[in-house]
Amino acid sequence: MSRSSKSAGAALSRRQFVHRAALAAAAAPLLPGALAAADDVAALPFDNGERPLVKYPQKRPLIRLTTRPPQLETPFAVFNESILTPNDAFFVRYHLTISPPPMTLLEKFQLEIKGNVKTPLTLSVADLKSRFEPVEVVAVNQCSGNSRGFSEPRVPGGQVGHGSMGNARWRGVRLKDVLDQAGVGAGAKQVTFRGLDRALVKGTPDFIKALDVDHARDGEVMLAYEMNGEPLPVLNGWPLRLVVPGHYGTYWIKHVNEITVIDEVFFGFWMGTAYRIPDNASGCIAPGTVPGKTVPIMRFNVRSFITSLVDGSTIKTGQPLTVRGIAFDSGHGISEVIFSDDGGRSWRRAELGKDLGKYSFREWTINFTPQRAGLLELKAKATNRIGQSQPLEPLWNPAGYLRNVVETVRVNAA
Repeated sequence: MSRSSKSAGAALSRRQFVHRAALAAAAAPLLPGALAAADDVAALPFDNGERPLVKYPQKRPLIRLTTRPPQLETPFAVFNESILTPNDAFFVRYHLTISPPPMTLLEKFQLEIKGNVKTPLTLSVADLKSRFEPVEVVAVNQCSGNSRGFSEPRVPGGQVGHGSMGNARWRGVRLKDVLDQAGVGAGAKQVTFRGLDRALVKGTPDFIKALDVDHARDGEVMLAYEMNGEPLPVLNGWPLRLVVPGHYGTYWIKHVNEITVIDEVFFGFWMGTAYRIPDNASGCIAPGTVPGKTVPIMRFNVRSFITSLVDGSTIKTGQPLTVRGIAFDSGHGISEVIFSDDGGRSWRRAELGKDLGKYSFREWTINFTPQRAGLLELKAKATNRIGQSQPLEPLWNPAGYLRNVVETVRVNAA
């Protein structure tokens, strides 16, 4: 072996060792004493909004909501860094206490496809890489409860700000291709998905989600093993997760190891009771009331944010600046973003940035020169290609889902 080959092999071994050590640390029980805590806290802009900033394995300091299971929110300033959310800043949301799963389970990972299929399959990640065509998509993953902390009246659940979302380039294989190789049987209605995370208390429902067969086989749903060109971080689902573009993160099962084709509609707890919204066009009802009928939450609505300025910022009167932000929807694509510097009385059209795909964040920018001193209310409003937009007043539902009001950033011009 040549000296250069030996050096390359040694470098590869070092990278593998570092990656393996990081995986092992991330998959260890995430107790407070095992974490490297930062000295800082984040003050989210609602009642009882102070949260610690904590550094978990493979992550920079993130806003911690809970420890077991880990729930970590991305500091909002990250969304002004780039359109793709860095892996070490990507939010984390688990439901069951033994999450992430122990390393002993992750190292033995295999994916099982079973149920109403002609040929049950058991596949490793290496099998997926060698036997199926690789595909990529840039897509937003957003928690159903993103921005719940702003609900008025307040609702139960994790009181998070705007950081339970992220945009990444996902690489993997089409779920359709895997299901087609197994051969979906006649009469199949849905496909269920289960991951390796488990509950601590006996009787807690396993976290299982379901998609209609036609959706599962639409060619867009993906089994992803890479995120932004790197293996998935453990806390984001390593070694394999489901990617359901345009749909809330509740469907993006982490550590997915069991796919079952079934002949009926699945009504397990996480489909039949949890993650449901009022059955109407807006998914919302009058504050404090109870919906008569509900349906499972599914697709995103349209959202936009100003990222380059935050509440309380000071800007200079008469000095030009570029205001920047992001917009996204469930996959129709953003057609327009308009901007107001006077609380919504007048609007100007912003310039859209590079289009990374219909499921991605879309950057927008606009030049702005404040003409007067004092408090200014800045707003951004997005519209997608089928005419869906954002309400000027917040809508409400009992779970705090679907928030997509035109957000306001208040700055001081001096």
